[in-house]
Amino acid sequence: MVEGLGMSQVFAFLPSYLSGMGVQGDERLRFVGIFSSLVFVVGAPLVPLWGVWADKYSRKAVIVRSALVEAVVFSAVALSREPWQLALSVLLIGFQLGNTGVMLAGIRDVTPRHRVGTAIALFGSSGPIGFALGPFIGGVLVDRLHVGLPVVFATSAVLSVGIALLVTFGSREVRPAVVPTGPVRHLAYGAVRFVLADTTVRRIFAVFGFAFLANQIARPYIPVLVEHLNTSGIGLASDIGLVAGTAALAGALMSPLGGALGDRIGFRPVLIGALMVGGVMLAGAPVMPSVATLALSALVFAAANAIISAMVFGLLATEVPSDRRSATLNLVYLPLYAAGILGPMAGSIVVGAGTWAPFALGGGIAVLAALTLTLRRPAKAGRVPVATPRSAGGD
Repeated sequence: MVEGLGMSQVFAFLPSYLSGMGVQGDERLRFVGIFSSLVFVVGAPLVPLWGVWADKYSRKAVIVRSALVEAVVFSAVALSREPWQLALSVLLIGFQLGNTGVMLAGIRDVTPRHRVGTAIALFGSSGPIGFALGPFIGGVLVDRLHVGLPVVFATSAVLSVGIALLVTFGSREVRPAVVPTGPVRHLAYGAVRFVLADTTVRRIFAVFGFAFLANQIARPYIPVLVEHLNTSGIGLASDIGLVAGTAALAGALMSPLGGALGDRIGFRPVLIGALMVGGVMLAGAPVMPSVATLALSALVFAAANAIISAMVFGLLATEVPSDRRSATLNLVYLPLYAAGILGPMAGSIVVGAGTWAPFALGGGIAVLAALTLTLRRPAKAGRVPVATPRSAGGD
């Protein structure tokens, strides 16, 4: 939750922070896309290594490492006064990736089987709750308490240090049932080949990747849409918090409902419907006439996105063999990292045509993914009732 809180503040207030550094106009729009992609450039290749290191040596140490890196990142962002300094700070975020699968594996190993769905659902909702709280808290600090954005980022750094201490002294080590042996590089990238060699996993990861890609193309420019609607600049941080925070909160609330809906009518039709609704909402965001309607549009899109994630986790829970499930969980966010690099870069290119362009492109990708799925043979696994679809959410 704390990680989501701090990261959402970086994403939500990045355009305003760049404006304060003197970056304006088209250059600022390009910078927003490029900076957003830097988050994943360094970290993505290391993700398989963190999973192996966690299982081989210490899951607890890997999670603490992530919290401490977050503290360094948020501190560096708070101290940045030039665009190049901010770019280097954002680049460091990559070193905090690779903790979600480790935490999921640890939770699964210590939770009684009849409670796994509940435990993972709570874990899955923590990220979106953090993403909802981050912009809201930032808006209060800036508009009500009249502190600068550096204080907002510094507060998240302090919270991250607290989480590192909490995990270090308030939790015990959780070791996997089978500790991997052999060279780390061979184990890590062998796991990637093993997982991606499975046709079912490749298909699920592809759907997940397209959904993330649509989101990542457009998300950096949501604060820019808020700026266009709030022309006076009064209460801008609060308006950004309203739009970004409301959307994230909707995702947290819709995650369990999406899983229940998939249990009733099947994962595949719900996935197709969510992609269609999300695509239409994303494409229509630039024409919203007010901050309130933009917040409503973002809310519907976030709810659809949460349902997409729930359906993907449901498919993984029912179609991936148990002996491959741990490796798959450790790599489940690889599509996010790939989309996190490609999406903002694509957005930074097309935004030259206008702020509407990233949203049109992202919405089109989501709708195209839905249309492609309608041509595929229905997956029988979607009819198997499971609890784990509620685990969607997270970052």
